[in-house]
Amino acid sequence: MAVESRVTQEEIKKEPEKPVDRERTCPLLLRVFTTNNGRHHRMDEFARANVPSSELQIYTWMDATLKELTSLVKEVYPEARKKGTHFSFAIVYPDPNRQGYRVKEIGSTVSGRKGTDDSMTLQSQRFQIGDYLDIAITPQNRAPPPLGRMRPY
Repeated sequence: MAVESRVTQEEIKKEPEKPVDRERTCPLLLRVFTTNNGRHHRMDEFARANVPSSELQIYTWMDATLKELTSLVKEVYPEARKKGTHFSFAIVYPDPNRQGYRVKEIGSTVSGRKGTDDSMTLQSQRFQIGDYLDIAITPQNRAPPPLGRMRPY
């Protein structure tokens, strides 16, 4: 009787996340772009060395969680502090195959509620220094748009 492993090659290659020693590691500059209409920025807004005007600059580490980043954004935008406000996170990164940028939705948090994505880190989502973070903020009285519905242009 043959015995087979159920462990996939991807699981073997996946290294456990190493915690960052925040006392000894220099933070990175995270360029964050926000909207308050529940939709992410269009990719053409990042074209030709342009970026959207709604930029926040946050010094943080690769082990920063989405919940931690949510609390930093709420410090700047008091209206986002209301319970039930939805934060949808996406990484915007240069497209290696053509000029321009690509986007990868990575998760969401809700103000005042625990969620499955709260403990997700930048590092776990393969964020690279130099990438941007785009956060679509939806007020609690409006339903967030369904995931995967990013505007491609």
